[in-house]
Amino acid sequence: MMKAEIRIVLKPGVLDPQGETVKGSLNALGYNDVEEVRIGKFIEISLCGSDPSEAEARVAEMCRRLLANPVLETYDFKLARLTEVPD
Repeated sequence: MMKAEIRIVLKPGVLDPQGETVKGSLNALGYNDVEEVRIGKFIEISLCGSDPSEAEARVAEMCRRLLANPVLETYDFKLARLTEVPD
């Protein structure tokens, strides 16, 4: 079994209103050194099988087809072999 950890973020130059709101709140709390906040997504997927190259291809396909919006977002991921089945 494999586990994919996927990170999806907005492309540079894409407006991030949620990030701007968090930045404003942090500044209001006194964290004036915060210059920019970008909000993204983190997704974990457990996959049956143990072939890393097949798992990599499948996760990339999932990202392209559903998980990330290629117009606005970029993604990267890492794969790890699970030694025991998660609960």
